[in-house]
Amino acid sequence: MAITYFRSGNRLAPWGAFDPIARPFGRLVGESGLFDSIVRRVPPVNVEETADELILTADVPGYSQEAIEITLENGVLTIRGEGGERTEDRYYHRHERRTGSFERSFTLPRTVSAAAVTATFENGVLRVRMPKASDSKGRRIEIQRPS
Repeated sequence: MAITYFRSGNRLAPWGAFDPIARPFGRLVGESGLFDSIVRRVPPVNVEETADELILTADVPGYSQEAIEITLENGVLTIRGEGGERTEDRYYHRHERRTGSFERSFTLPRTVSAAAVTATFENGVLRVRMPKASDSKGRRIEIQRPS
C-alpha cells in the first residue's frame, strides 16, 4: 500500500496557504450532501505501522463477515463488500449510513510478508494484519575491527 504518512496541519505543503479558503469550502460541500452517495460507499480506513507489521482497520458497519471479501494478488490487497441496507421504495429524511457494495484496493509495500496476512472481523470493524518480512526489518550492524 503506497504508504503516505498523514500529518494534520502540515504547513510544508505548497497548498497549505490555501487552508483558510479550503476549509469553509469543504464544510459547504460536506453540508450540501453533494458527495454523500460517493463517500458513503467507501469505508473509512486507518493504516498504522509498528516495528513488526502494518495494520489496516476499516469501519464496515451494517455488513456481515460473509458479505466481505479480501483478496491479495500481485501485491495488491483488495477489500470488497456486498449488501448493506437496501434503499429502494423508501423515503429518507436523512440518509447517512453506508449502503450497497464497495471496493478498495491498496498496493502493499515489498516489506510485507504476503503469505502471513490475516484478517479478523468484529462488531463492524475489519482488521487486516500484514506482518513485515523478517529480512525487511532493520537491524544493527556491528563495526568490525580491521585484522
